[in-house]
Amino acid sequence: MRPCPDTPERYRVPPDLFDECRLVRAHGELNPTTVAPLAHALEEARTGHGRLFLIVDLSEVTLTDGSILQPLCAAWDDCRARQGWVRVVHSSTAIDLVLLGGGVLGRFPAHASAQDAWRGRATAGRGAGRAPTSTRTAGEEAP
Repeated sequence: MRPCPDTPERYRVPPDLFDECRLVRAHGELNPTTVAPLAHALEEARTGHGRLFLIVDLSEVTLTDGSILQPLCAAWDDCRARQGWVRVVHSSTAIDLVLLGGGVLGRFPAHASAQDAWRGRATAGRGAGRAPTSTRTAGEEAP
């Protein structure tokens, strides 16, 4: 896969992965000072109209915090509104804990690979429950 010319090398968005599916890959640390390129890549991947499936590959992320929640939830809301989904690829307990702490682990169960994410095969025993239908974003309080 080749990176898009406008996307920083750290975040690649190959638009033709699986028909309507887009893939965004992140590498290294994600924190408040480094999450902006990921947020931009997620926005760029959602340009256009129509149904959209988005796979976010965090398998090469070494460290993260809650700063990933807002961009992921914004992507979730947009894709769901367009009859699509967002799925996350990772094998990190730390990422699971960040998602759990943000109350969105059910939305973003871990997938072992992009192909597993495309097929909807979540990693067994790691947040593999069905995603909630709520579109509440991270930071919002439940009613």
